[in-house]
Amino acid sequence: MSASSFHKHFRAVTSLSPLQFQKQLRLIEARRLMLAAGNTASSAAFAVGYESVPQFTREYRRMFGLPPARDMEAAKEKVRAAA
Repeated sequence: MSASSFHKHFRAVTSLSPLQFQKQLRLIEARRLMLAAGNTASSAAFAVGYESVPQFTREYRRMFGLPPARDMEAAKEKVRAAA
């Protein structure tokens, strides 16, 4: 299968390009690391393959609506409110 054919089929199944899909997986894993393991944003960024924390923060904000630190504060507040 050619690269262009693969991209076409991949987008048909996922509605994302392979690069967008990989980025989404990285950001979801980074969020999981920060929530479950207590990693900092920078350590989570490096753990999932980002070389630039500012780039990670920009992409994280685009995907989740808040920068990593504020998103973690909001998640902790939700846990406190539920308890």
